[in-house]
Amino acid sequence: MLGKMPERMLGAAMLNPDTFEDVEHDRGAMIQAALVVVIVSIAGAVGAIIGGDGDILRGLGFGIVRGIVTWAVWAGVAMLVGTTLLKTPETHADWGQVARGTGFAQAPGILSILVFISYVGPVIAFAAFVWSVVAMVISLRQTLDYNSTWRAFFVVVISLIPALIINVLIFWALGIGPTETETTDTTARLLPAVWDILRI
Repeated sequence: MLGKMPERMLGAAMLNPDTFEDVEHDRGAMIQAALVVVIVSIAGAVGAIIGGDGDILRGLGFGIVRGIVTWAVWAGVAMLVGTTLLKTPETHADWGQVARGTGFAQAPGILSILVFISYVGPVIAFAAFVWSVVAMVISLRQTLDYNSTWRAFFVVVISLIPALIINVLIFWALGIGPTETETTDTTARLLPAVWDILRI
């Protein structure tokens, strides 16, 4: 089941277009893509827990559910935008192809486990997020058969707000999410770090 998963994760992190072409055409890579999302979600949750945000079970549980749901929803929205609004004559893709690519594109997010480190941690986590977004752009460019990286970038941008809205509605309907205390603690811990960075 794991097979080429580590190699693919490294290739995705290195922004290798061939890696995204590989997972696009390998239907068996869906489980691997989902595992990447779960691993990244666990890494982020563990980093937050070490930093004192919430309890272990709730943090891991919500982190994994949020990661899977966000991935699935965003892949769907990106697929719709990419194959309709911004499609080209060469564009042919389904949800599975987009999901596999964007799943592996999250590989850099493993670094979010370091978010607990004072001052430096949030910077590393943000850099990992930006890195993942760039990987997603490359992934969509390959999956949607675009010749333009900018077109893929705009798919990401246009898909962002609808995907966020759908996610919020899903979690609101399910009645799950971080507690008010956890959200407040996280904000209180991150703001001093941001302020110190701005003063540099």
